[in-house]
Amino acid sequence: MNIALWTGQIVLAALFALSGALKSTMSREKMLETGQTGAAAYPLPVVRFTAICELLAVLGLILPRLLGVAPVLTGWAALGLAVVMVGAMAMHSKLAIAGHKPAEWRNVGVNAVIFAACVFVAAGRL
Repeated sequence: MNIALWTGQIVLAALFALSGALKSTMSREKMLETGQTGAAAYPLPVVRFTAICELLAVLGLILPRLLGVAPVLTGWAALGLAVVMVGAMAMHSKLAIAGHKPAEWRNVGVNAVIFAACVFVAAGRL
């Protein structure tokens, strides 16, 4: 089980490191071009704040368990990212319904898979 949890943590850390880095540096237009359509619905400061939270959560997914210092923080970081995924699913669902954009449902599905991975890590580490 520990191997599965570490695998989940590493995959989530890589995914959110990329997401956080892109959202913290890209313009809104570039985010939309690269498929981050959910960013259009929020003010840019909110997107940047979310990106910073994602990057901090990446540290929380790896460092506490790796260093053996406050390892419970790993579960809390995963739980925080699960909350971010709930927001992402809600926004992509809203975009799909309001804009009649079927491609947004694919984003909802991807967010649901990421949410499940976050819950798996949170449950295993808390």
